[in-house]
Amino acid sequence: MMYQEKKSIVSLISSILIFTVYGLYKYPEYPKEVMDSPVTFHYWGSFVLVLTLVSIAAHIVISIIFNIVFRMTTGEKEPSFADELDKRIDLLAFRNSFAMFIVGFLLAMGALVIDQPLKVMFIVLIVSGFLSDVIGSISRLYHYRRGV
Repeated sequence: MMYQEKKSIVSLISSILIFTVYGLYKYPEYPKEVMDSPVTFHYWGSFVLVLTLVSIAAHIVISIIFNIVFRMTTGEKEPSFADELDKRIDLLAFRNSFAMFIVGFLLAMGALVIDQPLKVMFIVLIVSGFLSDVIGSISRLYHYRRGV
């Protein structure tokens, strides 16, 4: 298995773990008050903001640990350059990830149009962000395995 495939698998697993652990950590704090109160907005706003920061920091730490473990186990360095195939695969994965997020964003706005509670909009946005990350990793892994 190539370095890029292993990195995609680690990214996929870490994305799922980060989202699951953070969701389970924050769920007990969900306010039991009126649906569209300022407390509810504060909860969802902090959920999205902290999840973004935690996810970025965790991905950086996991990437560093992965590179250290990869180098210790294989004796090889991380590739120092990206060839045309790597760049094309990254672009395809980014396109798929971005498309998923846009679909989720449009669904979230659609939930507001059909008078759903704001909670639904936030949940759709959070889930689409998570799915876009997962789809990007799966797409990258798929294209490295099957080619472009």
